[in-house]
Amino acid sequence: MDFAQRMDRLGTESAFEVLARAKALERQGRSIVHLEIGEPDFDTPTHIKDAAKAALDAGATHYGPSAGLPEVREAIAAHIASTRGIPVAPEQVVVTPGAKPIMFFTILALVGRGDEAIYPNPGFPIYESVINFAGGVPVPIPLREDSGFQFDLDLFEQRVSPKTKLIILNSPQNPTGGVLDRSQIERIAAIAAERRIPVLTDEIYRDFLYEGDFVSITAFPGMSDLTILLDGFSKSYAMTGWRLGYGVMPVPLAEHMTKLMVNSNSCTASFVQLAGIAALQGDHAPVHQMVSEFRRRRDIIVEGINRLPGVSCALPRGAFYVFPNITQTGRTAGEIADRLLNEAGVAVLSGSAFGEYGEGYLRLSYANSEANLRLALDRMRPVFEELSG
Repeated sequence: MDFAQRMDRLGTESAFEVLARAKALERQGRSIVHLEIGEPDFDTPTHIKDAAKAALDAGATHYGPSAGLPEVREAIAAHIASTRGIPVAPEQVVVTPGAKPIMFFTILALVGRGDEAIYPNPGFPIYESVINFAGGVPVPIPLREDSGFQFDLDLFEQRVSPKTKLIILNSPQNPTGGVLDRSQIERIAAIAAERRIPVLTDEIYRDFLYEGDFVSITAFPGMSDLTILLDGFSKSYAMTGWRLGYGVMPVPLAEHMTKLMVNSNSCTASFVQLAGIAALQGDHAPVHQMVSEFRRRRDIIVEGINRLPGVSCALPRGAFYVFPNITQTGRTAGEIADRLLNEAGVAVLSGSAFGEYGEGYLRLSYANSEANLRLALDRMRPVFEELSG
């Protein structure tokens, strides 16, 4: 079978590859602590599951509009207006099976062959993958530890060019846990507005912010008709398997997104969408409890990692990942990640899986129990002791 050349340009997400390897080891009888996958270990709140059951019983099992059910788009518009402080019309909302389609569709709709797209590196690997797939030119902005993994704004200004068709932001950020400050976002917004460059702002970790106030680029001057806001239900409501996400964007782009939905997924499952209304409008105490617990786990794992030989770990301000520096070991991140999985039974990701500037780091998710985090720390120590010996 001959494959189209474009398939050579499409990457993958290493978390699922490592998860598959870890599951294979478990089938062989190995005990594995899973710190590789970005998935809350909490169950979906009961009131959300009850809403889905009620929707199923009421017959919400048929096709719906490709852009999303009207009542769901209205609920999302109201939620974004309330949480971001901007006016939002339901016509600006497109509901998708998970948030990834918003990334995919935005890049396909705005980035053509030879066009440039600016994105954070290390960053979520799908950004670079789909830019390449669309025939665009990925333009990375290095996120460095000494700046708290924030944008190098001077370099950002240098790399913005007449060919720049999209800027991608992610704050709080995967994989570093870094957060862009208000002054940084304001400067990015000013440049984007002046040059009329659309911005895809990935705000899936908005609720997982442990210090300071959340800042969205959507509210800055000139950004109302340039911003594509990406959010979803997987992280905040522990609904990863439900596959429910959405984008908020200018109406002309929403119309193109809807065409892409027609051509790919047809629509998002109706009963899942109705459960989403319950998530947005129902009791948020489970969300607050989960975030509070993740803050506590963050402190535990950062303290434990910093006690390992040859490793240092900054305290992340958001998301639920740590990004420890392992350059003192003199080994590549890929080699260490492999050894931790095969020798210690701890599944982590190599920082290089998130781009070239992630080399020298590992990504660990602390969306796991305290007992498992402590077990992982105990298991990792002999590996790092040997590497530092």
